[in-house]
Amino acid sequence: MSQQPLLDIQDLVKSFGALLATDHVSLQVLPNEIHALIGPNGAGKTSLVAQLSGLLSSDSGRIVFKGKDITLMATHERVRLGLARSFQITRLFKTFTVLENVALSIQARMGNSFSFWKPVSQEIELTDKAMSLLNELGLASRAHHQAGELSHGEQRILELGLAVATQPKLLLLDEPMAGAGPVESERILNLILKLRAQSAILLVEHDMDAVFRLADRISVLVSGAVIATGTPQEIRLHPQVIAAYLGEESA
Repeated sequence: MSQQPLLDIQDLVKSFGALLATDHVSLQVLPNEIHALIGPNGAGKTSLVAQLSGLLSSDSGRIVFKGKDITLMATHERVRLGLARSFQITRLFKTFTVLENVALSIQARMGNSFSFWKPVSQEIELTDKAMSLLNELGLASRAHHQAGELSHGEQRILELGLAVATQPKLLLLDEPMAGAGPVESERILNLILKLRAQSAILLVEHDMDAVFRLADRISVLVSGAVIATGTPQEIRLHPQVIAAYLGEESA
């Protein structure tokens, strides 16, 4: 019954001076699982995701993805293997159109050189793929608008789409609903549910209603350490989690 993990984090440690941001973290993400990572502010969630994506090096421990040790791999090498990250703060080319943003992300995945001096619209196959993804995202009507003209929630959706364009096996989502209104949050939530058919997801999110709707399993991080991992129901009832985190959420 046990599945081979897609991502296996083994005893990961990261400190900043005297602060232990990642305290011997071990957890696994299974194929096509939505695994949520929750915890209070300053718990080390973003530091952990930065290590998984290659933006931050670890002091010790191992990160194994698809059976390969990727601990020392560069970010672009991890993306090629199928690990993509959506940022807590949107990283878009604001003066490029929505279509161009997606097309450039697809181009990067295909290993083609960027065509900054040639209109992307001339590349029919690339444009067709980008429009297909924008249809999935519900942003097709905004294709020829500059990314900077989109609402904050639409920018979150587009940014999620840029990660999806790399066709990841594992998508790291760092607070995808941050700053989005209720309607856009619901769109993002439904999009994440659709994405699970294509990839596993490690989700960092403060919206507990969304976490309990989305997650197959939840790991709780407090002061850099995992204090519990389990199903949503197990986490809801876990005394240590209630005392350390969920109690303050419902207060």
